[in-house]
Amino acid sequence: MPDSALLALSPLDGRYASKVDALRPIFSEYGLIKARIKVEVEWLLALAAEPGIAELAPFSSAAQARLRVLAEGFSVAHAARVKEIERTTNHDVKAVEYFIKEQLRDDAGALAEELGPALEFVHFACTSEDINNLSYALMLREARDAVLLPAIDGVVASLRRLAHEQAAQPMLSRTHGQTASPTTLGKEVANVVARLERQRRQIAAVELTGKINGAVGNYNAHAASYPDVDWPAFAQRFVESLGLPFNPWTTQIEPHDNIAELGDAVRRANTVLVDLARDVWGYISLGYFRQKLKEGEIGSSTMPHKVNPIDFENAEGNFGLANALFEHFSAKLPISRWQRDLTDSTVLRALGTAFGHTQVALDSLAKGLGKLQVNPQRLDADLDAAWEVLAEAVQTVMRRHGLPNPYEQLKALTRGRDGIDAEAMRAFIAALDLPADARARLQALTPGAYVGLAERLARAV
Repeated sequence: MPDSALLALSPLDGRYASKVDALRPIFSEYGLIKARIKVEVEWLLALAAEPGIAELAPFSSAAQARLRVLAEGFSVAHAARVKEIERTTNHDVKAVEYFIKEQLRDDAGALAEELGPALEFVHFACTSEDINNLSYALMLREARDAVLLPAIDGVVASLRRLAHEQAAQPMLSRTHGQTASPTTLGKEVANVVARLERQRRQIAAVELTGKINGAVGNYNAHAASYPDVDWPAFAQRFVESLGLPFNPWTTQIEPHDNIAELGDAVRRANTVLVDLARDVWGYISLGYFRQKLKEGEIGSSTMPHKVNPIDFENAEGNFGLANALFEHFSAKLPISRWQRDLTDSTVLRALGTAFGHTQVALDSLAKGLGKLQVNPQRLDADLDAAWEVLAEAVQTVMRRHGLPNPYEQLKALTRGRDGIDAEAMRAFIAALDLPADARARLQALTPGAYVGLAERLARAV
């Protein structure tokens, strides 16, 4: 590990740095500046293509290519230059504007003659939030579509595979921590698959809206400069050209409701996976799962036998950190005093931290799932020691055939008692005044066979 990682304040830039490499180009300071450059360049290109803006001639193909290279070829060294300019301006978006002008001003020949007169149209009629809201929307879209959703899909695929493989493996349920009607291991995993897929759809469906309508959302400067241009229509075309839905009603800031919605959706998915991590942790404790051993790995510094469920514990902890941030985003970001305050600015910079902890958690969860080995002997042994769970089946069949007080009879036989075994249950069934076929079905029933339609449900997910 390099010294810089050892000295990192955040574990995302230290211990877990390699797990969040895919997010770093998106949410880093470099990533934010690059997104701003893209928006500024595309805005300048759009202005030049608008016939009503006579003072800005349409760009040649060479000039268009030059501008797009500036955006697409933006490097870390370029970002460092922007930060250098910012030390003077003390304004991050203005530093981006000055950087673009500086780059274009250095062009020579025909490009200089064409782009020189266009320099004052860089950031034309824009407030910083026009650039920022679009930049963050682009960043969030990329992080969601290129990093988060594929990671969720990987976990879903692993869980679906496990659900199908273990669809028929009986497992004792434990409602309220007590023995309960059996299920199958695959069905319990299938429940998580269904929940997670629903949350995944909601994450993917969140609209990351954008606006570019000036200092207080009314196109004041736009209309003062070019009163004949249909600025709302122009702004809508521009925002949609970036692949973002247009929000026509804002103050200075796009209200961030969409970021809150995305954070809430991710938080719900994370919560489903916390639930999974805790359940698997418990099943490992019960011996239902073993974990694959890794040569040289140590579970405890003093107890040599330990193989701890560390991946599921790591996942739970990091999902919790991420959700604390997502909850704050949801509560804070849609609120801004009057037409604008800057409290959102510092909070938005933590978006990458929330996504980072989510990514670390998903990575740990995937690693943990890959280590699991089912222990059918332990699962079967627990079932064989819990014949009391058949009380539900017996009393329900008794109800069907009109026997008196079925629930109360089974309650007296089983509730709070030890030692309800196969012999005791079958003796009770033998004494019941049931049709012969119904009695035979109950006599043949075992805890491991009393799983209802669990296997079918597990395979259907």
